[in-house]
Amino acid sequence: MRRVVRQSKFRHVFGQAVKNDQCYDDIRVSRVTWDSSFCAVNPRFVAIIIEASGGGAFLVLPLHKTGRIDKSYPTVCGHTGPVLDIDWCPHNDQVIASGSEDCTVMVWQIPENGLTLSLTEPVVILEGHSKRVGIVAWHPTARNVLLSAGCDNAIIIWNVGTGEALINLDDMHSDMIYNVSWNRNGSLICTASKDKKVRVIDPRKQEIVAEKEKAHEGARPMRAIFLADGNVFTTGFSRMSERQLALWNPKNMQEPIALHEMDTSNGVLLPFYDPDTSIIYLCGKGDSSIRYFEITDESPYVHYLNTFSSKEPQRGMGYMSKRGLDVNKCEIARFFKLHERKCEPIIMTVPRKSDLFQDDLYPDTAGPEAALEAEEWFEGKNADPILISLKHGYIPGKNRDLKVVKKNILDSKPAANKKGDLISAPKKTTDTASVQNEAKLDEILKEIKSIKDTICSQDERISKLEQQLAKMVA
Repeated sequence: MRRVVRQSKFRHVFGQAVKNDQCYDDIRVSRVTWDSSFCAVNPRFVAIIIEASGGGAFLVLPLHKTGRIDKSYPTVCGHTGPVLDIDWCPHNDQVIASGSEDCTVMVWQIPENGLTLSLTEPVVILEGHSKRVGIVAWHPTARNVLLSAGCDNAIIIWNVGTGEALINLDDMHSDMIYNVSWNRNGSLICTASKDKKVRVIDPRKQEIVAEKEKAHEGARPMRAIFLADGNVFTTGFSRMSERQLALWNPKNMQEPIALHEMDTSNGVLLPFYDPDTSIIYLCGKGDSSIRYFEITDESPYVHYLNTFSSKEPQRGMGYMSKRGLDVNKCEIARFFKLHERKCEPIIMTVPRKSDLFQDDLYPDTAGPEAALEAEEWFEGKNADPILISLKHGYIPGKNRDLKVVKKNILDSKPAANKKGDLISAPKKTTDTASVQNEAKLDEILKEIKSIKDTICSQDERISKLEQQLAKMVA
């Protein structure tokens, strides 16, 4: 696999960790035993799942807020159980979704300049899973469409704009779902599951389009992602516990297009894919390296490029979207590597002498504009991502706030009529009952909020006491 020397502009891609003062220090990275990346980044913020007493929390830091992070720095702390996965919305850099052990998905709106106070109130809480939610993934081209997958073996697709679950795929997986990936236009998903099957699913028709049993024969977790050309790339383990990667054509999944054995390490390989350059980066949990490969349509199809190695093993990894890279430095990828107590950016560049914009490295890439509204996608429309040029770098625009229009949660009448009914309707008894209901609901919500606030403040108090203790011991 490595002997063939072939021409590629990415053969000399080199990785470089940034200097210490550009890292994010003193972060208590989550110790939950869950194989997600624990980190999500976009051109504005880096979000990291952290250890939190009394519930689940994650940090959201503006990219420029490097250095030591104070223990009392505000967090997003509305979950009652540990947070397992987070994902930034591709169409709004201030909106992030989180899945948790408390069986809920929450969607948060982050203030434009970052948090000044801990955030306990999500924009919307999505309830529908009966067990912990370990996977959240936004639709690549439709606004406000979010997928979640839980340990109840169900996949739910939500319209975040209304807070409704519109598609529930609860009978397709007989065992735990390891990961879910959308294809480029969001018309299909592929999943890897504990039953060793890789499935390609049409979520709107609610049918399995293709599946492969024993895609990798080993018992350890697999991953499956869609590539831009519609093929599926998987990582897993052989029967002898060697790590493998494979490439599949969903139209014929009898045999893989390519299958390569890598090494005998036992960390799950997390694949990060760049559709613009067809490069896949593999980051093993617990490894201290990032391997990268180029996918082409000529044999052996998956070409090994190089390995970036460092001393420390990685607890998790965030991957920056193309919009957030520095095109003037020929940067083609940026990773945010989680250590036990810090987050370290790693920059991948292609060495070039010219200062001019390198258009062969930066074809037009997916921009922040949604190609479809949620309703259009649910009705059956598809659209490719709306592309933007990176020639003059990416300048973030103004994001519109996420508005959630709940559909008649308290009773069957349209919400808009509620106030009018109270004024004009002669049916006094039913009206007073509904007023009482609303008052009671308000009371409960206030109580929940005050309990959450107490938990957050106690969390901060614990952190301060720990600091004092550390100083006394030192």
